[in-house]
Amino acid sequence: MFLVQLDVTVVNVALPTIGRELGAGVGTLQGIVDGYAVVLAALLLAGGALGDVLGHRRIVATGFATFGLASAACALAPSGLALVAFRAVQGLGAALLLPGTLAVITNAYPGRRERARALGVWAGVSALALAAGPVLGGALVAAGGWRILFWLNVPLVALAILASLALIEDDHRAPRRVDFAGAASAAVTLAALVFAVIEGSGVSVAAAAVAAVVFVVVERRAPEPMLPGALLRSRQFAGANLVAGAMNFVGLGMILVLTLYLQGVLRYGPFDAAVRLLPGFVPLSLLAPVSGRLVGRFGPRPLMIAGLAVGAVALLNLLRVTTGTGYLTVLPSWLGLGIGMGLLTAAVVSAAVGGVPPDRAGLASGVNNTARQAFGALGVAVFGHYGTFAAGLHTAGILGAAVWGAAIGITACTVR
Repeated sequence: MFLVQLDVTVVNVALPTIGRELGAGVGTLQGIVDGYAVVLAALLLAGGALGDVLGHRRIVATGFATFGLASAACALAPSGLALVAFRAVQGLGAALLLPGTLAVITNAYPGRRERARALGVWAGVSALALAAGPVLGGALVAAGGWRILFWLNVPLVALAILASLALIEDDHRAPRRVDFAGAASAAVTLAALVFAVIEGSGVSVAAAAVAAVVFVVVERRAPEPMLPGALLRSRQFAGANLVAGAMNFVGLGMILVLTLYLQGVLRYGPFDAAVRLLPGFVPLSLLAPVSGRLVGRFGPRPLMIAGLAVGAVALLNLLRVTTGTGYLTVLPSWLGLGIGMGLLTAAVVSAAVGGVPPDRAGLASGVNNTARQAFGALGVAVFGHYGTFAAGLHTAGILGAAVWGAAIGITACTVR
């Protein structure tokens, strides 16, 4: 989980160096980031569904191997276009890994309390990767160049494969058909949707709409559909995934807003800005395991409502920002948002997984992570306009508070 999340952010700080050394233009540099993100988001559903059919131990090991080999290829990439292609293969490995991590935890801890505690640790590791990405990336690039970012994955992946095979029980499933047509149409739909969000392309929106219609038709005709209708009719599953999307829409959007504000308005350098974002990431990492224990005791709904409320109130503090204020004015908002997400993350994942049968844990994880990836990309696209001036932070704060306020209502109506 740490490796998958780390590679979402760690490359960003290395892009100027990669561009200079490989002679890559802006479009190629965007492809290095988006190639990974689009493939990851597009194949999450398929990765989760394959694990449910073939066994998550097998799929996780395959995902690790793919991710490790692609990382080595990225480190050896001779050109920008080659790096884009190898990053896409990295995204494939990550799409196999990410749903499997959550499904393995669900299978290993069937009890509600134990599962919630384990999901808290899982969420804390995820948050730690987001915090470590910019700081670790900046330090490694300064010390050894951009290629070391990818070489670092190789020994870690080798150890992870050995540990997975030794520690994860073989969970090979009873024979069930793999819905390849559903997986393919879902992948095209999600890829077009995420690409449309990133690029703002009307052609991609139209392609996503057409692919979505094809996906619905394919799933209705499939004898064993990848995404059963009963799953979507679960109020808790649907509600939890909407809240997960709202969480990343605001959370990832505000990370971009604050990064732009710190660098563009307050004139901090990239590394100094990353360090000043740590106060929000620290409570997110530390509170996630604690909230997992609380979810095990009280259920997900109280923690979800508390986290959303804390974050919404903190975002309204951005209305205090003026052209003459500095870092200490925005710090309470970022700190409160980190606390809110720390309370929320484990709870929303627990609610989503708890709303489906155990043998669909992989697919449930795929849907949940897809919602977070897609809405996170949308949040980055929407909030990216508001970080370059003080009044923009007012708009971002009101918008974020309104979205999380609506998420409180969804939680109250759908989550047990």
